Amino acid sequence: MINPKYGASILSWIPPVWTPEAGLYAIKKTAETGFDLLEILLPVSMDFDAETVRKQLKAHNIGAVCGLNLPKNCHIPFHPLEATTLIKAALDKAAILEVDYLGGVLHSGIGVFTGLPRTKEEEVIICQVWSEVAAYAKNLGIRIGIEPINRYESYICTAAGETMTMINKVNATNLGLHLDTFHMNIEESNFRDPVLAGGSKLYHVHMTDSDRGMLGEGNVHWDELFKGLSEIDYSGALVLENFSSEIRELVGPTSLWRPSKYNAEDLAKGSLAFMKKMVEKYQ
Repeated sequence: MINPKYGASILSWIPPVWTPEAGLYAIKKTAETGFDLLEILLPVSMDFDAETVRKQLKAHNIGAVCGLNLPKNCHIPFHPLEATTLIKAALDKAAILEVDYLGGVLHSGIGVFTGLPRTKEEEVIICQVWSEVAAYAKNLGIRIGIEPINRYESYICTAAGETMTMINKVNATNLGLHLDTFHMNIEESNFRDPVLAGGSKLYHVHMTDSDRGMLGEGNVHWDELFKGLSEIDYSGALVLENFSSEIRELVGPTSLWRPSKYNAEDLAKGSLAFMKKMVEKYQ
């Protein structure tokens, strides 16, 4: 059985730079469209009034989870102290928001490469950082999810299997896997096995089709994914992370070089309906 919370990323509504005005708009649109929660991508600057946002979420009866993507100057193998400091700062913001999950690219700076595969020495450094931040998060009642991304954006964690191997080395009860169907479509041989590899450690799933458009209209094998989710009795969040070129500031950061077929609201509504239909199918 699948018993998820349905979420939208702030990127469904606004550019990836949080401002008080844009953030409130994202909260309102998430509520209006019928989602359960909003995934807040925290700014690396941590210029974010978490107390005010917490009140806004409650006023609109919307839950939240937090996301964080490490910048290049926090690439863990090169800058472990800086990465640790930033992740802890994000956890502090999440605690003020009263959310219980922080996930994202918490293994490397997106776009940082050495030209070689990940080394054992790098793995040791990464696991040390994960161990420290997981302990910090546990005291705050927060789980951390590590998101593998595709080979064109990272060389550290690109698939579920290798990511779970490292997560298991840390052996922290609140450290788990965060999958993203866009990256899975590039790196995985199917969509069921990565879900099963995560099992009870699969905390979070980003839902997006192969072209970042309407769910169900691309190349993602949705039946495989939902079959796997049903097999593990998944009860985490399914968070929409597709984009519309209607939001002009997203075009460059998300490589939307062709005009989107849908505007942001239609894309969100249609994708939410698709997720609910698939969950019902695999109950």
